[in-house]
Amino acid sequence: MKIVIAGAGAVGTHLAKMLTEGFHDITIIDDDEERLSRTGETIDVLTVNGNPGSIEVLRAAGVSDADLFVSVIPSDDQSINIICALLAKKLGAKKVTARISNDEYLRDENKIMFTEMGVDLLFYPEKIAVDEILKLLQRSEMTDFIDFANGRLQIVVLRLTEGAPILDKTFEETWSVGESLKYRTVAISRDGRTIIPKRDTIFKEGDLIYVMARRDAVPDVMAFAGKEKNSSVKRLTIVGGGKIGGMLAQRFEGSANFVKLIELDKARCDELVHRLDKTLVINGDGRNSDLLYEEDVKDCDAFVAVTSSSETNILACVAAKNMGIEKTIAQVENLEYIRLAEDMGVDSVINKKIITAGRIFRFTLSSKVRTVKVLNGSEAEVLEYIVNPNSAVTKAPIKELEFPKDAVIGGVIRGSETIVADGNTQIHPYDRVSVFALPTAIKQVDNLFS
Repeated sequence: MKIVIAGAGAVGTHLAKMLTEGFHDITIIDDDEERLSRTGETIDVLTVNGNPGSIEVLRAAGVSDADLFVSVIPSDDQSINIICALLAKKLGAKKVTARISNDEYLRDENKIMFTEMGVDLLFYPEKIAVDEILKLLQRSEMTDFIDFANGRLQIVVLRLTEGAPILDKTFEETWSVGESLKYRTVAISRDGRTIIPKRDTIFKEGDLIYVMARRDAVPDVMAFAGKEKNSSVKRLTIVGGGKIGGMLAQRFEGSANFVKLIELDKARCDELVHRLDKTLVINGDGRNSDLLYEEDVKDCDAFVAVTSSSETNILACVAAKNMGIEKTIAQVENLEYIRLAEDMGVDSVINKKIITAGRIFRFTLSSKVRTVKVLNGSEAEVLEYIVNPNSAVTKAPIKELEFPKDAVIGGVIRGSETIVADGNTQIHPYDRVSVFALPTAIKQVDNLFS
């Protein structure tokens, strides 16, 4: 697939790196020569130095015969991305998508207008991040999770800590039993590596486990991982009053008993006071442990740090964890810091680049892919397919297919039936199938479902 990316900023560079693993033909456009040079040195892509809003530059980048055009220019005025996407579509790009920073554009009545103009997808990374944080606050005992078919099937992500009943047991020993499989560990993240478990794989303290489970089996999964279900979050502290922090406070106010927001910039605090109805806005440094103690942060159910500094967010969450707060969430934009944050005890990590890349990545796969989510803590993606009647995956039970070793079919939705898959499972046409795959296996997986 030929893909043109406008913008060699953090999101564009991460997306290009992710897409090169799928053997796509990638070109990146940027008018910042230094930024473009850094990207070209680390990723095998073609680079075009110039203004992405220039028709001449877009033509030079080969937009006319591009399968996908992605505009993620790191500009204060995000409307440039829409302009570039519209130009690319007019020049011949088959699909175009643009990053935005205006929630108004995502209203249903307005999305239709952009679709009619030719933009296939608009995405607002900060809003996507807020959506992810709210989901994590609803299930505070989990590190991450994914719902399929309105929650009938779920991937539950949990950190194994001291005392977990499954520690030192093999994968086979934790296999659920009964008339049908209720849950199954589909992957383990350990020491920066993602492992697709075999029957003799042993669970160790510190492992991050990814478990495919039927909805009715989630309590069993929590029990074998040694997790008690926490009560819902009603008292929340947020550090950082930028776009994400402000939006999060505003959306959480309706379901919360109490929301406290700490922001260092006095002028921004004044803005937030007028925008937020039920949130206590405090002008201060969220890294200051004394301030956190003075403000009784320890009495909150959860603590979220979303400043523009990854280091500040990690340190603030560590301080909150030491005070006894059960759930901590940090925005960590430096990819190399994600594992550090997890090792330091941060419960969940949010990264806009990873979330956004997952949304766009779906456009590079077959039309039968409904959703893609890139998981924090692993290199893997979770994909949900609608099975083509003629696809190779329907020809035999899973154990007889040449399914790549770096991928696993986790679950199947078939009408009213919910199935956690094993080697004997036969995939049928029109099944909704969830797949956990490492980047090296995605192309093979997609071919099996095409």
